[in-house]
Amino acid sequence: MSLAEVAEARFQEGYSCSQSVFSALAGPWGIDAAVALKVAAAFGGGMARSAGTCGCVTGALMAIGLAQRSISPAENRTEKEKTYEAARQFMRAFKERNGSLLCSELLGCNISTPEGIAQARQEKLFGTRCPKFVRDAVEIVQEMTAAGTLSPPAVSGA
Repeated sequence: MSLAEVAEARFQEGYSCSQSVFSALAGPWGIDAAVALKVAAAFGGGMARSAGTCGCVTGALMAIGLAQRSISPAENRTEKEKTYEAARQFMRAFKERNGSLLCSELLGCNISTPEGIAQARQEKLFGTRCPKFVRDAVEIVQEMTAAGTLSPPAVSGA
């Protein structure tokens, strides 16, 4: 099963978009799925269902941070810039594929309001639109890794 399929399956099980994306992408870096699911728990629905930045985007950005080679304060400036550039590249690609980075724009309603969440549920947006966003986020990160934009995981088989 591909990482995109793992992420989509987790989303279908009921995990949030951010949890699904981050936990699938974090596995190859040796991050336990249960830990990844906890770390990403508050980012779903555009960050705590605030309809802001899509949870697929935040989940992917957390995974991109895992590719940072050093967190040493002495080396961090260079690594931070590489990470920021990779994050910007991811965001450009996600926006190119989907038209926005914002949950409210991707869904066409504001799920931070009772009316908006009711509309999303009535129109089954979480089942019809969100799975594509989950897959896209994982695939873009994998494409970036394959292209050498992101460092591959140092941990294998974890």
